[in-house]
Formats: sequence, C-alpha cells, structure tokens
Amino acid sequence: MLALRKTSPEPGLDFAEVPEPIPQPGEVLVEVEAAGICGTDVHIADWTAGYASMTSAMPVTIGHEFAGRIVELGEDARGVAVGQRVTVRPSTVCGHCAACTAGDPDGCTHRRGIGIGRDGAFAALVRVPAANCVPVPDGMAAELAAMTEPLSVSMHAVDLAAVKPGQRVLVLGPGPIGLGIALFATAAGAEVVLAGVHDEARLTTARAVCDGTAIDLAGADLPNALAAAGQDKPFDAVIEAAGATAAIEGGLRQLRRGGTLVVAGIHARPAPIDLTQLVRMEQSIYGAYRAPVTDWSRVIAFMQRHQDRIQAMITHRLSLADAKEGFVLLRSRAASKVILRA
Repeated sequence: MLALRKTSPEPGLDFAEVPEPIPQPGEVLVEVEAAGICGTDVHIADWTAGYASMTSAMPVTIGHEFAGRIVELGEDARGVAVGQRVTVRPSTVCGHCAACTAGDPDGCTHRRGIGIGRDGAFAALVRVPAANCVPVPDGMAAELAAMTEPLSVSMHAVDLAAVKPGQRVLVLGPGPIGLGIALFATAAGAEVVLAGVHDEARLTTARAVCDGTAIDLAGADLPNALAAAGQDKPFDAVIEAAGATAAIEGGLRQLRRGGTLVVAGIHARPAPIDLTQLVRMEQSIYGAYRAPVTDWSRVIAFMQRHQDRIQAMITHRLSLADAKEGFVLLRSRAASKVILRA
C-alpha cells in the first residue's frame, strides 16, 4: 500500500509502497477514511527543532489525526468490533511503567505517538491499540471525526484557562487549533478576539467559523491593532496557538492582573518572559499539549452540535497521492485544515 513516510532526520517526506500492517495482540487494523495534516506533520516534514526523538523510529509513516473503520482484530483486542467506526487517540503507552501501573498513562515513560514513534495514518491501513479507539457516531462524516484529535487540544486549552461567561479571551494563531479554541471559548460564553499575522486566508475562514473579532496584525503591532479594533481592554485569558515566540511576549502584555496564559503552540526556540512582571501581576502560565481521553467524547458531542462550523474549518480535501500539495498549502497559510481522503 502507498504510505507517506519520514525516512531520515532531515527535511523532506517520501512516498513508499509498504506491506499492509498486521495487528498485534491487543491491537486492531483500521481502514483510514479521512486523515488531517497537522502542524506537527509540517514540522516533521521541515525537520524543525523538537522531533529528534523520532529518529529511531524511521522510516515511519506519519499522520495522527484520523478516523476510519475497524477491519481486523488482533488477539485479545477487547471492547471493539469489526465494522465499527472509530477515531483514534494517537498516544500509545506501555502499560507497565510506574506511571501506567499507578493509573497515570499520560505520564508513561515509554509513550509513543502514532505517526511519530510508530506508523501512522497517511496510508490505507494503520494498526492501533484497541484501547485507543474512540467510537464515532454513525451519522458523523469521517472528515469531521478526523478533527477530534486537534479539537481535543483546543478544548483542553480552554479548560486550562478556566474560561467563564462574560470573560474576554485573546486567541493568537488562526490555524485549526486556534479556530477550535475560539469555538470552545465562545461556547463557554466568552467574548473572543482571534489574531494572526499576514494570515488573511485563514482569518477569512475564522470569520466564517467563529463568532467574535478576527484581526490581521500585518503592518501593525498587537496593541495598536487591538486598539484600532476597539479591543484594547486587558484580557482574562490569552491562549497562544501560533508557535511564534513573539506571541508569548506580546500576549502576556495583554493579560489582566491574575489572568491566565495558555501556550498550545509548539515552539522551535525559547521565548523570553519578564518573570518580574509575571510575579507582580500574579499571572499564571499553562502548557496545553495532550487532552485526557475522557475529553474525546465531549469533543465528539460538541462536533455533533456544531457540524456546520467544524465543516467550514476544512478548506481543502486531497487524495493521499496529492498529500505533498497539502503541505505546500499549509506552509503558505492558504489552507486552514487539509483533509486526506480515501
């Protein structure tokens, strides 16, 4: 079968014909119906800092946002059935380390990510642990179900910010994670401002998807752009999903005393932070990376209620054979979410 793979620790991805996988004990084989290209996949393709740990897994098929149908069960695969529609949490754990045996699988010291440390979903078939499968309602389109993973990160970021009705939330970065954050924060009753830089195509998508104000910072710094839009009051929460260090520094300046900054972007280099100001303003910083599996059913229920809005986030649909075109679209910020379909 055709697969898109990371074959060496340098920029680039390669197509290859690989054998169909065989599910191991406790695993299932999923026929991929839809898979999203994530910002992480672009970082892997470009080989930016922070992904050296996946070198030992190469060559490895990438892709970790996906949904499909179970077509085969491995020995002792429990709680699932052939023909069942699922999306898959991509964090796989060992089940034997101290964290796993203590009931903290997210602290697993041998955790491997599907599409990073083991073969992922940019192929026709992928083997995954049965325990990682999350049922998908029959009426939900596969491309929407494939959005569960990124939207789980968005929900987790809003949860960490403890967003409440009537609060003001500034979201920095109008990619899929940022769009999801804006959706969840709005649903929580907040007034949302979403900002990007030279990002008009994705901000156009944001205006179609989200309530609130969308601002392009091209040619203006953040304070002046916010003031011009009548949004110069301090924010209760700032949630960063841009992966740009300037967003951290600038976002903290827009935060009220006692406010919360949540960092959801992946950064290739450290960000400067004025710790004295942070202390005096009694502000908090959280990192949002991986939502607990219990959040996934909440995300799916949210998507069922807001299918039209989630659908509008998907701007491009391509075949697996054309996947590299999707990476070009994402690098140029011409696309919001690219879905690869069977």
